[in-house]
Amino acid sequence: MALHSTAFCFTGVVSLPRNSVCFSQRTVRASAFSCPPLSSISRSNVQGKAFAGDALLDTKESSLVVCFGEMLIDFVPTTSGLSLAEAPAFKKAAGGAPANVAVGIARLGGSSAFIGKVGEDEFGYMLADILKENNVNSEGMRFDPGARTALAFVTLRGDGEREFMFYRNPSADMLLQEAELDFDLIRKAKILHYGSISLITEPCKSAHIAAAKAAKDAGVVLSYDPNLRLPLWPSAKSAREGILSIWETADVIKISEEEISFLTEGEDPYDENVVRKLYHPNLKLLLVTEGPDGCRYYTKEFSGRVKGMKVDAVDTTGAGDAFVAGILSQLAVDLSLLQEEGKLRDALLFANACGALTVTERGAIPALPTREAVLNVMLKSVA
Repeated sequence: MALHSTAFCFTGVVSLPRNSVCFSQRTVRASAFSCPPLSSISRSNVQGKAFAGDALLDTKESSLVVCFGEMLIDFVPTTSGLSLAEAPAFKKAAGGAPANVAVGIARLGGSSAFIGKVGEDEFGYMLADILKENNVNSEGMRFDPGARTALAFVTLRGDGEREFMFYRNPSADMLLQEAELDFDLIRKAKILHYGSISLITEPCKSAHIAAAKAAKDAGVVLSYDPNLRLPLWPSAKSAREGILSIWETADVIKISEEEISFLTEGEDPYDENVVRKLYHPNLKLLLVTEGPDGCRYYTKEFSGRVKGMKVDAVDTTGAGDAFVAGILSQLAVDLSLLQEEGKLRDALLFANACGALTVTERGAIPALPTREAVLNVMLKSVA
């Protein structure tokens, strides 16, 4: 199936129920993917300049990553292993995949900005303060006086299934308009990062497309993490079509095993030929995350796997976003990672460590690691 040739168009606004629930379970199995041996990483490399971000952390303007999309409040149960209905209490934590990535990059010492919309309410003000506290540029953030900040309840049940319940009917992030975009901020970015949730309804969908076009025209690298959340789409079909409608415009795509199966309508995500169907002609890097098992990478010239880091997981929320922050923080200061496999592998080891550290604490943004913490855990792993 020629997925890269798929293009779709939506019109109108889709009404979403006030709450929705979906369940998905991560499947772990032996991989048939063949790759060269993992390049070794020594203590001296970790302590020295093994990572792109070390060299240019002070060049904030030239390495700016602008993250476009939703920012919301995650409510995480205080007790693990229970369903949402069984959980006795919840702890609020800032979340939303694009915002998580923006904060993650800033925590790692990089330069980031967030463009999106929240409610003109206490939660919206709280989220704006969190961006500022984490040194994320919030000039592109807007406040809607007529809609609330989005809420999401998320938990990992005892049977291993993640459970989500979203409250957005509509929420402020869905109402961002093209006229509210900060195009100057977009054009001066090195990378524009986004997901697919901002494609679900108008007017945010048009704002998303306009932001990506402005970035592309300015020579900005486009980074895409589909971040599939089925309860937010009218149907599985519309989700598949919506996600693939902008597939060909991205330069870098990060995708999970489950998302490969979804987009290919049930094909094997461990089959290299299946993955290659998702590699469109203009793509520079395709990343496939496999949780604790690490990740796979594909470019036109080379491909392989980088091992993950085993940790005791407390909450997997935000792990994928931490991984994205890890790789984009490196890529923003050294685009040659896209051509040099050794440097890319080192950057992906760093990104895997970012994801691993995040699952050791509850919540998304509260658990995102600092650069020092990541390098320390990498040192311990090679000691």
